[in-house]
Amino acid sequence: MLDEIVHTSESVLMDTAALLQPTLWRTCRVLANRTRLEMYRLLLRQPGQTVTAVAQQLHQPLSLTSEYLRALEARGLLTVRRVGRRVVYGPRSTSSPKWTSDFAAALRATFRQAPRPLDTIYRLTTAFTHPRRVELFRALQQGPRTPAQLRAGTRISVWALRRQLKKLETRGFVTQRNGMFAVMPRQDSLGRALARLATS
Repeated sequence: MLDEIVHTSESVLMDTAALLQPTLWRTCRVLANRTRLEMYRLLLRQPGQTVTAVAQQLHQPLSLTSEYLRALEARGLLTVRRVGRRVVYGPRSTSSPKWTSDFAAALRATFRQAPRPLDTIYRLTTAFTHPRRVELFRALQQGPRTPAQLRAGTRISVWALRRQLKKLETRGFVTQRNGMFAVMPRQDSLGRALARLATS
């Protein structure tokens, strides 16, 4: 009964593809939340869960669970469907649009292989939770740059430039040597996927 209150028939039948805007920084913002990551992991392990079931298993308020699941769905990571009178969520299939399916595959691999997957995903996705960091990473794909060159090419203020570069550096996507910033190659599947999406 509670699941029916949370979702109207209009929200369930709405075409997710129409809502989906697979923008990297928006998707990373949704994933840079440990509770949403817990929900996503639960649905990877146990697809076809109602909002109430997810809320109960993770000890979260129903309204928050509904909001978080809808955010994951809007980014193309989950599907929602009606089964009888119930509304259930599950991971999006591998036949999804390439942007979503490739990224979801890297997320799944991280959940399976990383010793602390929630921490790993949180750490890596927070590298790209701002459009300026995506812009800087793209600029650095052209080759090493000084801060002055980056500032001239992006028109980002000195203060913001330092802040955004520091975040990329601490997350292992950018390195600095002799006053030059450069892209750091990633060996892990999620890091590679994020770097690829940041430049596509």
